[in-house]
Amino acid sequence: MSEAVAQTVGERFRELYGAEPQGVWAAPGRVNLIGEHTDYNDGFVMPFALPHTAVAAVSRRDDGVLRLHSADIDAAPVDLRVADLAPETDRSWTAYPSGVVWALREAGHEITGADVHLASTVPSGAGLSSSAALEIVVALALNDLYALGLRGWQLARLCQRAENVYVGAPVGIMDQTASACCEAGHALFLDTRDLSQRQIPFDLAAEGMRLLVVDTQVKHSHSEGEYGKRRAGCEKGAALLGVDALRDIPYAELDAALERLGDEEEVRRLVRHVVTEDERVERVVALLESGDTRAIGPVLVEGHASLRDDFRISCPELDLVVDTALGAGALGARMTGGGFGGSAIVLVEAADVDDVTKAVEEAFATAGFTAPRVFEAVPSAGARRLSPAA
Repeated sequence: MSEAVAQTVGERFRELYGAEPQGVWAAPGRVNLIGEHTDYNDGFVMPFALPHTAVAAVSRRDDGVLRLHSADIDAAPVDLRVADLAPETDRSWTAYPSGVVWALREAGHEITGADVHLASTVPSGAGLSSSAALEIVVALALNDLYALGLRGWQLARLCQRAENVYVGAPVGIMDQTASACCEAGHALFLDTRDLSQRQIPFDLAAEGMRLLVVDTQVKHSHSEGEYGKRRAGCEKGAALLGVDALRDIPYAELDAALERLGDEEEVRRLVRHVVTEDERVERVVALLESGDTRAIGPVLVEGHASLRDDFRISCPELDLVVDTALGAGALGARMTGGGFGGSAIVLVEAADVDDVTKAVEEAFATAGFTAPRVFEAVPSAGARRLSPAA
């Protein structure tokens, strides 16, 4: 499969630029199993990579020109000067790859240009990190072509800076790290404070289960205001409680912390979600490591209720997925990603996949919602070079 993708993207590169690419790279989208809106609070997350990827055919240039083309945009390549790249000057798709070039140059790496052709199978706006995949694949290609010697977590940091500063979206570090560092057959237990990582085996098929992704087709944008409001509220909570980040509030001391916040009701809700969500991540890790995988289902449901009621970032379509799936026999379900649309995940017995999928599709039709896209999430490899072999 990867060889065929590399060949297709390479052929399009030749049509666009009249030469062979120096290489083809891929970086995946991700699903977050548990740990939502904890990454920018220095907390714990547990994503895994999807088989859906952003793929880039790239060649180095030494004349200061960055040429970008997307298979999803019916237009000629966009020509930019690397010396002219500046934060928040671009509101199109090109901000993501050009932001990576800007971030690398800001960090002292002499990037003198590139020809880039991009294609992606990661659904856009579905809460599956399509933008992070786009950033990481460009960063990895430039890391190889310019022999920068950067590790996956370092590329993730630079791509987060590109999205925070260049694009203007206040995202945390999880998405980029997942795309860069996940391993096939595993979920990534990530401490977002120091980026320490543990690969946790996560082979549902071997245990007779599946994890479905239900893309509600409700689009969202992290650079819009509601995401930023939640982040600002969390920062306010940390300041009021006298800690560097909400990660520093122990779960056992949550009630006391909430009492100290007094009548700051909105901040109280945000703090409660983050502290309990960190505890849920640790609980899921313990359950998976003990072999009690089915027991994570109720923890996923707890996470959805917290995101819906405390963080208030769900929507009718996401709630309908969760309620319907559970009613049809699912082991657990919750929204995943930044919220306000996007996708939900559903943990099911393998024998129940068709019944749960049908129930969700029928519920959407009855409600008059756009038909959802349902597919199985298989823990897959992180960013890698497809051709020539690394």
